[in-house]
Amino acid sequence: MPVTLHLKRSPNVPLEAEVLSPDVVATLSNSEIRGLTIYHGKRQLPVSEFFEVEGEHSDDLVLHGAMHKVRWVGRGMSRGSLTVHGAVGMHLGAYMSGGRIDVYGNAGDWVGAEMKNGFIHVHGNAGGQIGAAYRGAMSGMRNGVIIVDGSAGLEVGMRMRRGTIVVGGPARDFTGLQMKGGTIILLSGAEIRTGAWMKRGTIISMKPLQLMPTFQHASNCQPTFVDLYARHLRQFGVQLPSAADAGSYAMYRGDQSVPGKGEILVWSPD
Repeated sequence: MPVTLHLKRSPNVPLEAEVLSPDVVATLSNSEIRGLTIYHGKRQLPVSEFFEVEGEHSDDLVLHGAMHKVRWVGRGMSRGSLTVHGAVGMHLGAYMSGGRIDVYGNAGDWVGAEMKNGFIHVHGNAGGQIGAAYRGAMSGMRNGVIIVDGSAGLEVGMRMRRGTIVVGGPARDFTGLQMKGGTIILLSGAEIRTGAWMKRGTIISMKPLQLMPTFQHASNCQPTFVDLYARHLRQFGVQLPSAADAGSYAMYRGDQSVPGKGEILVWSPD
């Protein structure tokens, strides 16, 4: 039986709730979970002040409610599952190293920031800086998979080093900013400055992009590694065209202002 929390009332200011993680609740009784400390602004309060708690001793955690002001949920989680039914605030799954997060709603900025491994699926829209490095940090996500079914905000994958990010809806400016590795897949394209200052890594777009002049067209191709990604992502319900007779990818190299060795592939159906 999972540990289930229902939000009783919306916080007036952001609620810092990094204790809402499978790693924390897995060994605790119901009363111990209710007594965990969360931060409502400058006030330290027990979880029971905002949540009704059911269950105990489980690394499967389920949250219900409009939690767009609840931050740091799943911070640093390494195991188990976290399911959110409703919106959730900033820093979801930050520093995550294992386990699975599903959000049946929208998520705020910094989803999976600097995550090391694990799987995050946002079934709605997400904010900016998905899988990104925090300000002043050199590297963003190092491994794992993040899927956003809807749209995404600014700086998706900023300074990411490894891992995969898939965005189903359109992404905003600076997608792949300063990328150092990994793969970003854009099923509905992105706004301007895609791949700015990227050094390595791959951005794959299913829609045309307005590329910066510091990216040069290299070839039209059907890369073998795209077939591998297509097979891998199929298990998550993500469909990538990979058959040679369906079209081809225009490959661009850059960002040559760095200079970088990144690549942007833009799909063109026959």
